[in-house]
Amino acid sequence: MIPELGQLALILALLLAALQCALPILGAWREDKPLMATARSLAVGQFVFVAIAFGILTYAFLVQDFSVAYVAQNSNLQLPWWYRFPAVWGAHEGSLLLWVLILDLWTLAVAALGGKLPERFHARVLGVLGFVAFGFLLFSLTTSNPFARLLPAPPDGADLNPVLQDPGLIMHPPVLYMGYVGFSVAFAFAIAALLGGELQAAWVRWSRPWTNVAWAFLSAGIVAAGWW
Repeated sequence: MIPELGQLALILALLLAALQCALPILGAWREDKPLMATARSLAVGQFVFVAIAFGILTYAFLVQDFSVAYVAQNSNLQLPWWYRFPAVWGAHEGSLLLWVLILDLWTLAVAALGGKLPERFHARVLGVLGFVAFGFLLFSLTTSNPFARLLPAPPDGADLNPVLQDPGLIMHPPVLYMGYVGFSVAFAFAIAALLGGELQAAWVRWSRPWTNVAWAFLSAGIVAAGWW
């Protein structure tokens, strides 16, 4: 029953992402302040549901719920708990869920710290980030579902890839993803400028701090990969 709650959380996050990619941009086009204001609450709601889904998948690994196909494929009874946690992102389905979670973290940061941006531009940026999240969530649910069931559940799992049973798995992917996903903010700024016909250099100046932070995370991830 618990994995089904994770599935439901992803579906609800997908619905909120659909609203986030439509309502703020429509509000910016119509200069409708209430519609533009929905961007922040939709971003928060989407993050909450994705975080719930990620937490449920983590719990499935920690309690070794082999009825979840992804857990059975990437863990077993002998795997220590400190590798069961990073095993959550040790293969495609879980790493995609981590990607979406980090994307939602960046979106929350833009929602919380972008208050000095022009209101219509800020709404467009959050709308574009919602569109990106919608694409990844739809892909996850339709082709890479981390909560797919395996019934009857096997008595043991297949084990995590031995190459990944290393402390580097704990640190490297999340830091690298913070860098990769962070550049979606720069993408959102660029698309928001095009949507609004704002072709002056101002949007580049607004996006520069976000790009620098993403660049720093990406550099740290590359260093961590070299150490690994």
